[in-house]
Amino acid sequence: MRVADLPGRPCSLAAALQLVGERWALLAVREVALGNHRFSDIARGTGAPRDRLSARLTALVAAGVLERRPYATAPPRSGYHLTAAGRDLVPVLQALLLWGERWAADRPAVRLHHETAGHGDHPVDGTWTCRTCGEPLAGARPTLTPAGRTLLGLPPEEDPR
Repeated sequence: MRVADLPGRPCSLAAALQLVGERWALLAVREVALGNHRFSDIARGTGAPRDRLSARLTALVAAGVLERRPYATAPPRSGYHLTAAGRDLVPVLQALLLWGERWAADRPAVRLHHETAGHGDHPVDGTWTCRTCGEPLAGARPTLTPAGRTLLGLPPEEDPR
C-alpha cells in the first residue's frame, strides 16, 4: 500500500489501519490466533455477520495477513491460518486487550497470564523489544525518526522527552 495515497496524514499507522482497522478484521485475527481455523468457529467467536466476516477474511487473505489451507477434499474445505504478517499482529492484539482491560471493559473476560512451576500465576504485560537483537527496551525510550516526529507534530530538532 502506498502511504502517500492515503487520506489525511500519511503514515504507517494509517496504512495498517486501512488493512486491519475494521472491528471484524482484528477479531477474526484473534480467533485464528486462538486456534479457530474454520469459518464457523471464527464466526461464532467473533459474533460477526457471516457476510461481513466473509468479506473481512477475503481481505485479510488478499493482504497477506491470513492464508487458506485445505483441510478436507470432499467437499473441498479450507481453514484460515496466520502468516508471518498475521503472527506479527498478535502483540498488537495483546496490547489492545490490555488497554481494553484497563480503560474499556467493566470486567475483563479474558486475561493473559504466565503460569510458572511453583510460583503461581503471573499477569502478562506487553513490552517493546528490539527487532534486531530481541532485547527488551526496559524503560528506555525508542528514538523517533524524522517521520515519527512529524507524525507527533514535533519539529525535527525538538526532543519529546
